[in-house]
Amino acid sequence: MKRLILASGSPRRKELLNNLQTPFEISVSDIEEVVDPQLVPEQVVMSLAEQKARDVAKKYPNDFVLGADTIVVYDHQILGKPKDKQESYTMLKLLSGQVHEVLTGVAIIVGEDAVTFFERTEVEFWELTDEEIWKYINSGEPADKAGSYGIQELGSVLVKRISGDYFSVVGLPISRTIRELQKLGFKAN
Repeated sequence: MKRLILASGSPRRKELLNNLQTPFEISVSDIEEVVDPQLVPEQVVMSLAEQKARDVAKKYPNDFVLGADTIVVYDHQILGKPKDKQESYTMLKLLSGQVHEVLTGVAIIVGEDAVTFFERTEVEFWELTDEEIWKYINSGEPADKAGSYGIQELGSVLVKRISGDYFSVVGLPISRTIRELQKLGFKAN
């Protein structure tokens, strides 16, 4: 029986897959991610997911390998993980009171078959004071997250509304992902 391999060390993606009560293993890709500057954000996020999945699929050629990547986009600019607290502040100040997009790209590889897709979710932030921003930054939560926030934890108080797939903002559009896996022949327990 073919296994499901998650090509990500993200604790959030692990938790979302655990919710399915389907066995899976984790094998983190260690490739250096390469982004073509000519690509639009939708292509970037799918390319990053595919790079991770293809790297891990070399070790698991007969299994279902799932790669994912999440980016935050504001005004056509990709906001990655902050390098430090000041960059985190700059990002959160930029997003304050604004609508931005969260794109999660997913790549599934099994043998010679592959599917790549992305989900787009609009997120609107409340107008944030500097005090709110620094309190959040000093919690440590934004340090390893695209756009400097996580919607499922303390960052939830920053969010006024979303339009789209909540789980995609967390890091994996789980409903669509399971359907795409099933199309490729995956049988969930």
